[in-house]
Formats: sequence, C-alpha cells, structure tokens
Amino acid sequence: MDSHGRYGQRIVWCVVGTDIGPLLLAATPQGLVNVVFHASGKVRETALGRLASRLGGEPVEEPSSPLLAEAIRQVEAYFAGERHDFDLPLDWSLISGFNRQVLRELNSGVPFGSVVAYGDLAGRVGAPGAAQAVGVAMGSNPLPVVVPCHRVVESDGGIGGFGGGLETKRKLLALEGVLPEPLF
Repeated sequence: MDSHGRYGQRIVWCVVGTDIGPLLLAATPQGLVNVVFHASGKVRETALGRLASRLGGEPVEEPSSPLLAEAIRQVEAYFAGERHDFDLPLDWSLISGFNRQVLRELNSGVPFGSVVAYGDLAGRVGAPGAAQAVGVAMGSNPLPVVVPCHRVVESDGGIGGFGGGLETKRKLLALEGVLPEPLF
C-alpha cells in the first residue's frame, strides 16, 4: 500500500549508461513502461515521482530485476550496434487514444535505419493533415529509443524536434546510419 492508501503495482527501475547519456528504464509486470533521457539528479527524481503518481506504486531501484534484465540487455546491444530492433513486452498504460495509436504505428511500421515524416505518419493512422498532432504524440512518448520517435522528421528534410534534445536525436539517427556521425 502506498502513502495514499492505494495498492499500486510493482514498478522497478534502473539507470543505464549510454552514448547519449544515462537512460532510466522502468518496468511493471506488463513490460517496459518508461524510458527517460538524461536520467540523473533532478530529472530522475521527477520521473520517479511521476511514475509513482501515475501508476499508484512506489518505484524500486532494482537493476537485477527479471522485469528489467532483457530491456537492459537489448538497450546495451542497440547502443553497441549489435541490435536493430527491440523485442520487449511494452506496458502502454502511460499513453492512450490518438497518441497511443500513432506510437504503435511508429513502433511497428518504421524500421531501424529509416525515417518517416510527421504528416506521413498521420496519414498511416488515418488522420491526414494531423502532422502537428503527431508531433504532440512524439513529445509524449513514454518509451523513447525503444519506440523510435527519433525516426520522425519534417517533410522538407529537417530533423524536427525531440524531447531528448536535438543533439541526442542526431546521435540516434547517426547510430542507425540515417545521418553522418557528428564530427564533434
């Protein structure tokens, strides 16, 4: 039972060091539920508080948890260039409606090493002209990197925005061979 008298679900988390900085990975018994960029200090504490509030359980740091083991392995393999696709159970409970529909399409329909324009992704989910709404969905993605919102770009070839910062987006696209490696 939590401090509000609610029975929450089990939430475990850890921080994994990557080429784009520390990533917080959080999981429930249903699957990976959250990935957070720049997960040190205040960012980490804010993310954990948000998880506790949204899911009704107190997150427990447990990097050796079986719930996290495969996610850690796959994230490390992705950043080592040894893995192109994530094959993990995902807990979609932090997102719903149109945003969930868009992210599921992105996850299943935009493979490693490719990109899609915001407007094209909107068309794929039956909402042509909803490019801005797709941008909002990308910004609310609770599972970045694993659900690859970094692969969504502007139709004119611009890189677009990114919650983890544009330099992070460039590095992820370079890792996937879409952009040249940054010189510095």
